[in-house]
Amino acid sequence: MRDTHFNVSFRRLARGLAVAIVSGLAVDVHGAVPGITGPAFNLQAAPGYTSQPDGTYIYTWGYGCVGAPAGFRPEALGGTCGATQLPGPTLIVTQGEQVTVTLTNNLPAAAGNTSILFPGFDVTAAASGTQPATCTTAPARTGLLTIEAANGCAVTYTFTADRPGTHAYYSGTQGDLQVELGLFGALIVLPNLGASGIPTGYSTQNGHPVTCRPLGNRSTAGGTETDFRLAAAAYDHPSACYDREYLFQLSTMDLAIHYQAEQQKDLPCTQPAGCMVVTTEPYLPTYYLVNGRSFPDVVDPHYAMQYPAQPYNGNPHMHPGELVLLRIVGTGRKQHPLHEHGNHVRLLARDGHLLVTETNRLAGPLLFTTTSTPGQAMDGIFQWTSKGLNWDVYAHAAGITTDACSPDANGYYTTASGAPLDAPNYYEWCADHLKALESRPFGRVGSGGPVALPDPTIVAMGPWYGGSPYLGSDATARATGATPIPPSGTVANTDGSFAFMWHSHNEREITTNNAFPGGMMMMMLVDPWTAVINEAN
Repeated sequence: MRDTHFNVSFRRLARGLAVAIVSGLAVDVHGAVPGITGPAFNLQAAPGYTSQPDGTYIYTWGYGCVGAPAGFRPEALGGTCGATQLPGPTLIVTQGEQVTVTLTNNLPAAAGNTSILFPGFDVTAAASGTQPATCTTAPARTGLLTIEAANGCAVTYTFTADRPGTHAYYSGTQGDLQVELGLFGALIVLPNLGASGIPTGYSTQNGHPVTCRPLGNRSTAGGTETDFRLAAAAYDHPSACYDREYLFQLSTMDLAIHYQAEQQKDLPCTQPAGCMVVTTEPYLPTYYLVNGRSFPDVVDPHYAMQYPAQPYNGNPHMHPGELVLLRIVGTGRKQHPLHEHGNHVRLLARDGHLLVTETNRLAGPLLFTTTSTPGQAMDGIFQWTSKGLNWDVYAHAAGITTDACSPDANGYYTTASGAPLDAPNYYEWCADHLKALESRPFGRVGSGGPVALPDPTIVAMGPWYGGSPYLGSDATARATGATPIPPSGTVANTDGSFAFMWHSHNEREITTNNAFPGGMMMMMLVDPWTAVINEAN
């Protein structure tokens, strides 16, 4: 008799070994917010398959493109849009545009009708003027929530993108089945910032660094970086500027539902409600996804060929001090407490509603976890600096460095205090400048630091560890201790970055089919200013 348990375990082991072999490349893979541009979109709902790290291929439904889209953003990233993908294509428009989305129902006949909801917008919907040849029935009917497309037929949704920010879109038909199988995506409305490209009323305060730079390549100590932002600010508000941005769509899969749908997909059917009989309760998910992938797949590149129906990754990188815009969308039935190690997240908006006071000052809370609510989208700002560590993260010590550190009004070494943008220690917390963490390879911490360093022989080596408690590729050489940490040649993170795990605080959700690590997990790498972050990887 075939040992199924051994077979599954062997596949997991093989996958783990493959990850170990290629993981040295993972830290060079970055992220951005790829999508397709409008304002006219020609989409379809169609079946397909997606993969998971344990080797399982899962039957799914997804939104995809009919023909080539108008364009891709960011332009430097390139992109593709297949016939079906999980999640659906990220739709990128500008505030004030008239948006049209034509949806063709190419799901199996047994699925019945389908649709798209765009919550928060005043949408009109009607059957498209020219129907596909496969449309043999009345092309549309009024469903419970919106106009639905019959099998083989098309419906067009029209609305004005009057509210900037991050928004969800998803099926408004049999949500317990169609959203679960993958009919969801994100809509990003960019603020109309005018010719200047910066928010109205923005100005740099005396003694503070410029935080709102128009789009364009930027210089760092490591060279020139391509700007992959979609805009200079998330909203037309002076405090909504950012330097990098990432989109995280959180969802789950219950294999029992997907298997039932797959087994019934070929049933003959002419009913608007479909002919499938699928039990969707009790709901017991086994896969927990970020942008349609589980860890470690989520750190592979955007548009990786091994995930033809899962084009988007989740692999954030940043430099110290940068303002990172997080676009977080909850999908499905469950809340997910996404915890961003390194700092709290300042919430900017929910579903495009900017959280401000009566005097237009930001009023969003600082969040320890950005807990997603099904169907809700959030925008927030994350920032990491070395403030409060009480040791010099750049391994500066008296007599071994020429790097200056003159504090600005906030205490950091920035352009406001004379730092060039390509300074290797740009945005250093100057109160800790020249505070060496240690005077010996390990043992007592200098300067009253918070921890004692472990013996390097017991520290787990891996692709995320930079080989030193200091930031930078040459940090170990610049450290005051005589012994490298760890032994040379054991570190894959050659940029000397700091790695912070970003993950669900629900422990079950960081597994893949009950195997750890997996699920809703990724790594935020804080790269030194001497490293070039190339988000096209």
